[in-house]
Amino acid sequence: MDYKFFGRTGVKISSLCFGTMSFGGDADKAASEEMFKLCRDNGINFFDCADVYSAGTAEEYLGEFIRDCRRDVVITSKVYFPTGKGINDGGSTRKHIRHALEDSLRRLGTDYIDIYFLHRFDDCTSLEETLSVLDDLVHQGKILYAGVSNFSAWQTQKTVDMAVLRGYSRVACVQPMYNLVKRQAEIEILPQALSEGLAVFPYSPLGGGLLTGKYSSSHPPEQGRLINNAMYKTRYGLNWMEETAARYTEFAENLGLNPVSLAIAWSASHPAVTAPIIGARNTAQLRDCLKALEIDMGGGLREKVSALSPEPAPSTDRNEEKTPHNYGVRK
Repeated sequence: MDYKFFGRTGVKISSLCFGTMSFGGDADKAASEEMFKLCRDNGINFFDCADVYSAGTAEEYLGEFIRDCRRDVVITSKVYFPTGKGINDGGSTRKHIRHALEDSLRRLGTDYIDIYFLHRFDDCTSLEETLSVLDDLVHQGKILYAGVSNFSAWQTQKTVDMAVLRGYSRVACVQPMYNLVKRQAEIEILPQALSEGLAVFPYSPLGGGLLTGKYSSSHPPEQGRLINNAMYKTRYGLNWMEETAARYTEFAENLGLNPVSLAIAWSASHPAVTAPIIGARNTAQLRDCLKALEIDMGGGLREKVSALSPEPAPSTDRNEEKTPHNYGVRK
């Protein structure tokens, strides 16, 4: 296992992060513990969680598993989405964040969370209010670092700038969706993270399972997130995505590589990425994910895989800038 610095913090984390969304859902307690132990045996010290995963059960499981190794691991949780039926049981308000954090700490059985993510940009709450309470929590030692998940580049930059302007604890990391059929992050989010020194922990490197080869049009499964889950069907249901996945799977198999392992290795190979978040329902799936560490993406392999999917348009729509047909750039 390789270890990387977590942004500018000086903390070192494993080059793969294990996402615990399956804990208490697709994976029962025994299966969850087996996966946690397999991660630790392979050097993973970084575990991602959220208060809404399995209605809090994921945090409870993770808290129990880290009991004997708390100082050796870096854990995350998140806040924003509703955790109850009350009208204030959601958002990034001072009120909700304080209640949500205390609940997460209780479920995790710890007195601090290493990285606390805003799970989504809150359009209805003053950003200054949100950042002020996160700053309070850092000074209280209840969280060590703040991060943002599912933010656009402008939302992240606004958050970074507000923290600097007010003297609040800086945002340390971002968590965008990033995989071969969801490459929008390459245009502004990843370059911005490099510019600002933010760590990047992309989730869904397998495209919700689309890039595993499981959803072959010739032998489609009867069950799966892309079949039974409306959110994932909407996210990954476009025809071009299915066609890209088919080309990608064939490409991986022709190289003798597991599509799961290669998809994760591709995501990890972007220079802005610190550690992609892997997930699994059982140890067999997890072992395929861990094999990503064995793949060398050099020798043009990243470029060959990238060529299998459409490159997103540049933010300015001046697509000629990547060709010789432009006014030139300063060198």
